[in-house]
Amino acid sequence: MMRIAGGALVALLLSGAVWAQSDSFDYDGRFTFTRIRYGSNWGRGGGSWAHDYPRADRHLPQILAELTTMRLRLDGSNVFDLDDEAIFQNPIIYISEPGFWSVTEGGAANLRAHLLKGGFVIFDDFEGEAQWDNMAQQMARVLPELRFIQIDVRHPIFHSFFEMKTIDFPHPLVNVMPVYYAMFEHNDPTKRIVALANYNNDLAEYWEWSATGMFPVDFTNEAYKLGVNYIVYGMTH
Repeated sequence: MMRIAGGALVALLLSGAVWAQSDSFDYDGRFTFTRIRYGSNWGRGGGSWAHDYPRADRHLPQILAELTTMRLRLDGSNVFDLDDEAIFQNPIIYISEPGFWSVTEGGAANLRAHLLKGGFVIFDDFEGEAQWDNMAQQMARVLPELRFIQIDVRHPIFHSFFEMKTIDFPHPLVNVMPVYYAMFEHNDPTKRIVALANYNNDLAEYWEWSATGMFPVDFTNEAYKLGVNYIVYGMTH
């Protein structure tokens, strides 16, 4: 398992390139960060899916490229609707601000099939009871037989690449303490995670602004460690 000195992950990013936004890509075997686009039942409208896009989606793969031997696309990222069959070519998908997410009937069916075939969805950037309830209601349409179970630093996902001794670092903008929940195959915590919820957290906010010094380096490093661990876990389980 990887151990790395404080500040080193941000330093890796600062030494890299900054890319312009580009469209989604045809599958070519490389891992491509894949974000889900959606509409919303809430007053904020349909733009919640794009929070921290595109910089967060480009920065995390750059860190992965520096640390792992994964074959990664570094010149852009994907954005797909859940109704798009292209999600099945991307084993890990990311949904931002699921407190405002509304899933279509077709999207729910596709996401269910994706997860049951070995896919993995990461929820990030949502806070408070109302936002949790919305995310949980949407997932109940996808996998009604499964439930979210709280996990802590002892779970293997927090040790899949970096050995994390704590996951108790603050939300970058809101005065809440993050909590982590997972949906497991057959509701069995010893089995594979199919959905991970970073509740009361916003990892992508740290990733997006990591080259600017907006947030403390130590917390930004921890956010990257979580992201790297999630991708490595998703690609190996």
